[in-house]
Amino acid sequence: MSRSRAVQPDAGLKPAEYARRRRQLMRMMGRDAIAILPTAPERLRNRDVEYPYRPDSDFFYLSGFPEPEAVLVLVPGRKHGEFLLFCRERDADKETWTGRRAGPEGAVADYGADDAFPIGDIDDILPGLLEGRERVFYTMGVQPEFDARVIGWVNRIREAGRAGQRAPDEFVALEHLLHDMRLYKSAGELRLMRRAARIAAAAHVRAMRACRPGLMEYEIEAEFAHEFRRHGCEHAYSPIVGGGENGCILHYTENNAPLQDGDLLLIDAGAELGCYASDITRTFPVNGVFSKPQRTLYELVLAAQRAAIRKVRPGNHWNDPHDAAVRVLTRGLLELGLLKGQLSRLIRDEAYRRFYMHRTGHWLGMDVHDVGDYKVGGAWRVLEPGMVLTVEPGLYIPAGSKGVAKKWWNIGIRIEDDVVVTRDGCEVISEGVPKTVDEIEALMAGDD
Repeated sequence: MSRSRAVQPDAGLKPAEYARRRRQLMRMMGRDAIAILPTAPERLRNRDVEYPYRPDSDFFYLSGFPEPEAVLVLVPGRKHGEFLLFCRERDADKETWTGRRAGPEGAVADYGADDAFPIGDIDDILPGLLEGRERVFYTMGVQPEFDARVIGWVNRIREAGRAGQRAPDEFVALEHLLHDMRLYKSAGELRLMRRAARIAAAAHVRAMRACRPGLMEYEIEAEFAHEFRRHGCEHAYSPIVGGGENGCILHYTENNAPLQDGDLLLIDAGAELGCYASDITRTFPVNGVFSKPQRTLYELVLAAQRAAIRKVRPGNHWNDPHDAAVRVLTRGLLELGLLKGQLSRLIRDEAYRRFYMHRTGHWLGMDVHDVGDYKVGGAWRVLEPGMVLTVEPGLYIPAGSKGVAKKWWNIGIRIEDDVVVTRDGCEVISEGVPKTVDEIEALMAGDD
């Protein structure tokens, strides 16, 4: 039994968008090169049951093709067409069991391939495409078995050198070009990401309204599954639904504990739409009312997030939002007596890492922790329009924290939003879910 769910070609981006990307990549490659990019393989969940299928992000970025067992090839300047796809053939019997296939004909008609061939013919056809090309753009190390096949094709040409065949001289890491392209989102990508963020925001609101003491964490998780699926989305990553002490575990995913009156609930959950992710975190009281210590720390984290978001603008560098958040958090912890010393020294010594041990954000796109270098030439990357990042400061104080008053124990808080760098500042695309204390308490009281 297969549970593959193909991404449909109308999931959000037009075919012209994929064609533009391929043209841009081929211009950077040069006419004497070739690019080879296999999609992700299917993975077994147990025995003969596969995980729901999701294509490789780089492969999908260039093709929009949703099926497994496929390889994309770009051959700049090829007279009979530059964009080739190898894919599964149509098979009436297999399609009855596991769903429809595009086949080589559909790869051309529906996905814009200039030529398409059965995947079973790749060993016969691809060496001929490699012959005479100087450079092979390919990402080594992701799929070792396919790496061996690519090397084998090149070696086959080298062995025929006496017959006049010329093998490529150089392998170039494809991701160096491709991942820099993916860092800058187009208008079409941003429309899709805004929609994914709106859907995720609605799910967070739904969870706040449903929450009450005595429920299980997985019951709140179910609210996200309902909201995501009714809008054609999947989880962008395994959701974190951590009540009380579980909110102090950064990547807690068991989601199987009861929710206690008086605890906070930290939820980190995002929707994926058309292979584009949203990533939102909110923290709120299980019973709908913040205690005084919870409110104090929550408002400190919110102030840090707002300071960080103000730093998201063209011309600032990647680390500016983090520096801003760290300064606000450290000053606040110092004022509350949770840290002791001089502010500048505490920041320099990273004393805050006892309570805030992660970065303030990451790139966001097709992967929830999206591709793109954070430093260029040893310096923090300058923010530019079209980049999308998360801003997510937090504080985590587990029970038993030495030298910390018990009133602060088991308070885990993170507030995360998705932010687009615009021409003159930034746009928070996940604003649809409340994050001030008053807004959250009003929503949970049913006053909205």
